[in-house]
Amino acid sequence: MSLPTDPSAGFARYVDRRVLVTGAGSGIGQACVLRILAEGGRVVAADISADGLGDTVTKAGEFAGGLSTVAMDIGDEESVRAGVSQAVEVLGGLDTLVNAAGILRSAHLTQTTLADFEQVIRINLVGTFLVTREAIAALHEGRGPSVVNFSSTSAHFAHPYMAAYAASKGGVLSMTHAWAMEFARAGIRFNSVQPGSIASGMTDGSGASRQSIGPGLPDDVDFGLFAKVAPMLPLEGGAIFANPDAVAGVVAMLGSDDAYFITGTEVRIDGGSHM
Repeated sequence: MSLPTDPSAGFARYVDRRVLVTGAGSGIGQACVLRILAEGGRVVAADISADGLGDTVTKAGEFAGGLSTVAMDIGDEESVRAGVSQAVEVLGGLDTLVNAAGILRSAHLTQTTLADFEQVIRINLVGTFLVTREAIAALHEGRGPSVVNFSSTSAHFAHPYMAAYAASKGGVLSMTHAWAMEFARAGIRFNSVQPGSIASGMTDGSGASRQSIGPGLPDDVDFGLFAKVAPMLPLEGGAIFANPDAVAGVVAMLGSDDAYFITGTEVRIDGGSHM
């Protein structure tokens, strides 16, 4: 990723801003870390995968001085409690929280195990709840505090074989709205992004951890069912998935003071797939 770093170019929105990003070891979470670092932020990158976090540090390059890492399993309450506490201590507070960690499981309904269904809900929905609950006290003391949650286009539109994922992301969407109202008078903003057709460890199966595992579509998948989720905007080389930085730029805006009058809403980032 190449970004202007001259403040006069408008990419210094995160100077003196303290940020925690989950799911930061790969894919969109990693892209969010790199974007916010490039804009001058101080970031704690959290992920269950040590290897993934190491990769993020390497890719941070010249901006690595503003980056710290913490091991965190967002599906485990004690891990979240310890990880968020460590992040807040390292940063000396918290201004922006980005809940990017998540997993995807795809299967026919009759082949979906209870364990798989519950794991998706546990990581995507309960995990977002746990991290936000532990971070809210620090956000109360933050400057222009903002939370960016990760919903999905599947929360509003039919994505075959992905019922558990859709349920979890619909829950994140509703939870974000409820929190936006609850904390509006405190000045804490809550918004969500809804990525679709984005290349990541979650969509291609190359994720660094079980919090970014690919969809594993059924062997007898009917690709005709995916006709309505193809992006309308053209991508280089005829690709059907955009790079993670397409989401990271929007997340960076929502988490910054540029979005000071935006709360309780969602931004769909899907190339026009669901117009």
